[in-house]
Amino acid sequence: MLCGVIVLDALTKRYGSHVAVDGVTTAVRPGRVTGLLGPDGSGRTTIMRCVVGLTRPTSGSAVVLGRRYRQLARPLREVGALIGDGAGRPHRTAYQHLRALAQSNAIPARRVDEVIELVGLGSVAHERVRGLPSAGARRLGLAVALLGDPEVLLLDEPVTGLGPGGVRMVRELLRDYAEQGRTVLLSGHPSSGLEETADHLVVLDRGRLLADLPVADLLGGGAGVRVRTPRAPLLATALREAGGRVALEVDGALRVDGLSAQEVGDVAYLTEAPVHELAVVPLTLAEAYLALADETGGAAT
Repeated sequence: MLCGVIVLDALTKRYGSHVAVDGVTTAVRPGRVTGLLGPDGSGRTTIMRCVVGLTRPTSGSAVVLGRRYRQLARPLREVGALIGDGAGRPHRTAYQHLRALAQSNAIPARRVDEVIELVGLGSVAHERVRGLPSAGARRLGLAVALLGDPEVLLLDEPVTGLGPGGVRMVRELLRDYAEQGRTVLLSGHPSSGLEETADHLVVLDRGRLLADLPVADLLGGGAGVRVRTPRAPLLATALREAGGRVALEVDGALRVDGLSAQEVGDVAYLTEAPVHELAVVPLTLAEAYLALADETGGAAT
């Protein structure tokens, strides 16, 4: 039996003949940041909508804290969610929107001021929601998700539209949340920098689960080696003979895949090629995602 704060059990969602989520089974555990990783159309947002009751699964189930979201007694206090733009009623100010939510959920008024400061919303807190810039609307959505000081956070692409300072703020906030033993699930594209925040990844492609593994495992297995030598042609030939895949980089260095740094160094020594630089080059998350999709027969775009 799966054990976790958020549990997906054979979760499937179809829209006519289109399968948005295809039998996904996984568990999201507390004390770490879990990322839903995949390009547009991979099922990331649909899964989050199923968890918070905005979309009804065709089959299977999505439960949080042991229950379906609609069965939670105090949903805003138990699960905070940012799905979509996060904006409130357009005629209200951001502050008024948060105060109204606090009052309707029996949340102390002081918590409104706390979350405004926490997400850096102060400069636009008294502007109407309809006039907020995209970054302000995103910060308001984060403030709503945090308002009830919940045990669980679900955030769909939370750093979209934020500048470097906002991205750093969100990453630090989520790390702090997880370190408190709470549960964090956020989504992101392969090129969104999700590896800077997440500890664990649930990797998706066209609604299917490709992998469920720590970030380090996904990125560590495919590291390449960068080596620079004045005898590059000679070393490149020797490395290929040793089973490496070698590419010439713009600055004249060699990028070697399929061999470890130690093996590259040994080949250079035997070839009598002086080494001016030798470094392990980890895969980017986008590269690792594409490699995984190819390996598992995915069709990531």
